[in-house]
Amino acid sequence: MKSIAVVNYAPEKGSVEIREIPKPTIGDDDVLLEVANVGVCGSDLHQWTADHSWPVNYPVVLGHEFGGHIIEIGKNAGLWKEGDRVVSETAAIIDVNSPLSKQGLYNLDPNRKGFGYGVNVAMTRFVKVPARCLHKVPNSLPFEQACLTEPCSVAYNAVVMNSNIKPGDRVIVLGPGTIGILCAAMAKLCGAEVAVVGLENDQIRLKIALQYGCETIVGDATTWAKQQDGLGADCVIDAAGVSATLQIALHLVRPNGQITKVGWGPKPLNFSLDPLVQKNIRLQGSFSHNWPIWEKVLTLLASGRLDVRPIIGGVWGLPDWQVAFEEMHSGKVVKSVLKPN
Repeated sequence: MKSIAVVNYAPEKGSVEIREIPKPTIGDDDVLLEVANVGVCGSDLHQWTADHSWPVNYPVVLGHEFGGHIIEIGKNAGLWKEGDRVVSETAAIIDVNSPLSKQGLYNLDPNRKGFGYGVNVAMTRFVKVPARCLHKVPNSLPFEQACLTEPCSVAYNAVVMNSNIKPGDRVIVLGPGTIGILCAAMAKLCGAEVAVVGLENDQIRLKIALQYGCETIVGDATTWAKQQDGLGADCVIDAAGVSATLQIALHLVRPNGQITKVGWGPKPLNFSLDPLVQKNIRLQGSFSHNWPIWEKVLTLLASGRLDVRPIIGGVWGLPDWQVAFEEMHSGKVVKSVLKPN
């Protein structure tokens, strides 16, 4: 049996198209999922526009934000049943014996290969997934929302695990994309006052940030950062897709504050990091997620304390993938979701 898939087939700009691929054959430690919904990630767009900064195994099926029903089970995956509703983590290949994996930090394993750039994934009907990656989805949580567990987990890791945010803190989020808005939502759950900063062409996305109780700023956020005592924000979360915004973060953060960098950017900085030293700032990177984070996020989603519905701009069938990509790339929607079946 063959299914259509959205395939990134070469490193050149625009090298994404619909292709037919065979139904995967699972191994003993795998399950086969029939995909219900798959979110379009900024990394999918970056591979489409060829401005990414990570290696890609071409050709590769895109789409690492996904959920679906189990339809086949490998002999070593007996804890799962056919028909189970699940979402999957993105660490498709890890070294289970590495020191980091043994600590539960397999997201930082240097041998890790993720779905969507290293291994085929979910912008198709059927996907093979290691059983260790799976999390059960409550029946009350629709797949349109559950498929966004992955970006929510990125935000949870950045804000809750890797940032020291306390109730009453003032937090600035740079970049009103999916991760930026979800980071803002997480900071609000931590009790912070939050402002989301974007550009003039981010007006639609900034309006979505308002729905999460955030203030929104176009351009310079200095006034908001220094509003309380003139010193700056307690934490700046840099979720923009460029490296240069780190310079803005250094300006906005208060002495002894923190910058958490979660946005990727391939270009060099070309500015001095002396303010990092002079202001005694803590600079923290944040990458991916692990098992306990996913469980926490699913609890938040199922309870309604974290609501992803405001960021979902529409659901498209797989043949209309380009429309979904373009709507998101242009900033008309925050998050596009595909429905393969």
